[in-house]
Amino acid sequence: MPPSSVPPPFAFLPGDPASPVLLHVPHSARAVPDDVRAGILLDDPALERELDHLTDAYTAELAEAAAARSATTPWRFVNGLSRLVVDPERFPDEREEMRAVGMGAVYTHTAHRAPLRSLGTDPEPLLARFFHPYARAMTDAVADRLAATGRAVIVDVHSYPAAPLPYELHGTGPRPPVCLGTDAFHTPAPLLAAAREAFAGCGGTGVDSPFAGTYVPLAFHRRDPRVSALMVEIRRDTYVTEPGGPPGPGLDRLAAALAALVGAVG
Repeated sequence: MPPSSVPPPFAFLPGDPASPVLLHVPHSARAVPDDVRAGILLDDPALERELDHLTDAYTAELAEAAAARSATTPWRFVNGLSRLVVDPERFPDEREEMRAVGMGAVYTHTAHRAPLRSLGTDPEPLLARFFHPYARAMTDAVADRLAATGRAVIVDVHSYPAAPLPYELHGTGPRPPVCLGTDAFHTPAPLLAAAREAFAGCGGTGVDSPFAGTYVPLAFHRRDPRVSALMVEIRRDTYVTEPGGPPGPGLDRLAAALAALVGAVG
């Protein structure tokens, strides 16, 4: 992809000034800048397959459709680059458990645990160029909602495959149509209950399996109870043909459910 056609690294899309809700979409894009692509070992067909497996397909469109359906429009923060560039939701240091399989903030291995980048690749240039600016902008976005409304509600929008991939550290548990990831500090019971109700018609929900936790910028993480957060992980076979296929009618049903959640908490 030529540099002129690479989308911005991220976009902060405004909603209603009175809304505390921020839909965060970190893994929906497939774009990899040319100079970053040069450091990836996979050939083009293998890279496309990797993107099929790891991209949270159509979650940006899902968030956009949910925002359009909402009486009070939520704000949106959307990553414009693939998680193969950097993964903005990982810890950038030894706190990140996914480093054990080469999938920390800068991935060194694929979803099937094959080499993605050369051994000894220095992650710092990618962290400085992409990860840290993203983190600062997301921190500013949350601070903006706190200043405007006195609270912030981050709804982290993801999808995941129906069958576990080799990189998953906790892939042996239940894989419900909608997995709700929680944090003991940042996910109050009413937020989780609202999500269970909103997604009740989407085939069923589960909690923290196969993926647990939710994203909160480190400036607020376990520090500010005014920031609440929930991860919504949608099993991909409920709305696309896996891997990497087009969306089906399930996408509209999920957009309505996400809009219901926005309405309930915003």
